[in-house]
Amino acid sequence: MIEALTLSRTELSIAYLVGTLLSALCLPRAGRLFDVHGGRVMMAGSSILLALMLLYITQVAELQRFAGGSVAAGWCLILIGYFGVRFLGQGVLTSASRNILLIWFVKRRGLVSGVRGVFVSLGFALAPLLIAMLIAARGWQGALWVMAIGLLLFGVLAWIFVRSAPEVTPVAPSTNQVESEGSSQSGHTLAEVKRSSLFWLYASSLSIHALFGTALTFHIVSIFEQAGRSSAEAFAYFLPAAVCSTVVNLIGGYWADTRRLKPFLIVMLASFLFGAGGLVMLDTTAGYWSLAIGFGCGGGLWGVISNLAFVRYFGTRHLGEVSGLNTALTVSASAVGPAVFSLGLDGWGSYDLPIYLCMTVLMGLLVWAWVQPAPE
Repeated sequence: MIEALTLSRTELSIAYLVGTLLSALCLPRAGRLFDVHGGRVMMAGSSILLALMLLYITQVAELQRFAGGSVAAGWCLILIGYFGVRFLGQGVLTSASRNILLIWFVKRRGLVSGVRGVFVSLGFALAPLLIAMLIAARGWQGALWVMAIGLLLFGVLAWIFVRSAPEVTPVAPSTNQVESEGSSQSGHTLAEVKRSSLFWLYASSLSIHALFGTALTFHIVSIFEQAGRSSAEAFAYFLPAAVCSTVVNLIGGYWADTRRLKPFLIVMLASFLFGAGGLVMLDTTAGYWSLAIGFGCGGGLWGVISNLAFVRYFGTRHLGEVSGLNTALTVSASAVGPAVFSLGLDGWGSYDLPIYLCMTVLMGLLVWAWVQPAPE
């Protein structure tokens, strides 16, 4: 993208920041649409619109040349693309696909979320490697075309097979149908949730991973080069991280059905802190594996917590709005991360300062999680 649009790394990161923040502003509204229209409409519609947005991005370089080839034109055009991808993809489509399972299942909610998390963890962890291979085979525009076709197909399948809610009652632990139906529709309002320190603890903890993890992925080759490692090693990192993430997500989801969530949160934050320590000494073998294991295990637990925390603490009645607010916060954090790391490289010649800042936030959240009461 830097080569195609003649933008600097920082200019591209800032475009990503602005586009993502704009998308985050729209996500709470999208959460309300989920509560009104259900997962079927939202999943199918966002998939098709996301495919169209990818096709738009394939033409950004051509549109820039048509607009005179200026840097400003390229920056504005890719900003629109980033907005669309972040809003429709990691925003609406991700939230809708997660929330619909939380409505359908109660007793085995953790296990079902863990099984779903296998695909999510593998997808997020292996995407950089697989997309790099696809780009090598077809170029970056061809890679986007392949993904757009896949999304169009997925949108059709979602419309055919997805149902927004059970016809009678979700799969619940109680045999009393009236009790199950009542419990499935209970929950706090968004205004009540905003006043809860517990919500802000979990949202902040999920957001710091979004910030740190997205920055790492966004600048992965540059970060590894600074540590004296090759781009091949940079992309190879995602494989052990994916294995750790997948295994931990599945086991954690199964355990979470019968256990409180607070210990999972504490272990998740400690895992990210362990991985961040590995990033500081990435030039060593121990640092490399600390990074892979820490971020891999933390990412697996992130999937468990992001799936279960808000429905368990705040109910399903306003789940779309509540999860939409959390998604807006995590998406915003993921926008800030790449820009902060890029500015750190520009200002100090290395990524050390933003890494240490993230570690400080993680330590603060770890202390908060330890002392915060968390009744379920």
